[in-house]
Amino acid sequence: MSLYEAQPPSTDVVKRTHEFAKEQLPEKTFNHSMRVWYYGYAIVQTHFPHLSPLLETYYLTCLLHDLGTTAENLHGTHMSFEYYGAFKTLNFLRDNGASTDQAEAVSEAIIRHADLGETGTLTSLGLLIQLSTVFDNIGLHPHLISKSTIASVVKAFPRMGWSTCFAQTMVQEMERKPWCHSTANEGFIEAVLGNVFEAAL
Repeated sequence: MSLYEAQPPSTDVVKRTHEFAKEQLPEKTFNHSMRVWYYGYAIVQTHFPHLSPLLETYYLTCLLHDLGTTAENLHGTHMSFEYYGAFKTLNFLRDNGASTDQAEAVSEAIIRHADLGETGTLTSLGLLIQLSTVFDNIGLHPHLISKSTIASVVKAFPRMGWSTCFAQTMVQEMERKPWCHSTANEGFIEAVLGNVFEAAL
């Protein structure tokens, strides 16, 4: 897949959200968010073309799914990062041109994107953000994305030691908030640090 093919939509809400994410997120987190966009786009084109109408909403989800992990947000609340980030996202999107349905869909997907258990259901948008984030974070389901696409995406948006950065953020979250949602994913930090794609790319 060519990255040129996967250009994000050019609506006003997308432009405003992109600018907001670029301002708010550290470079490593922004790069992760963009890799998640391109991986998800590739998964849709290859495996789930019927989900193409979701791509604008998916892009918004990618940009904001880790908003709760910025230093200001992580230390500014007692809430789990997914939940706090989702609430901030809901308000931002409502104030910047998203419909209520779209803003709520993005926020729901952000809340659920780290629910990695094997029971329950979630939206198609939630599925897509889960598949893409767990691939970038721990290398799960590599068969869904071609090696050439992975190489192109990482060249454009380098990992820059993302695995260590993200693992450290999760450790901070759990130390500050021992009740947080991240504690539900046993072995997740070890899986992040063991991501084979970190060393390979």
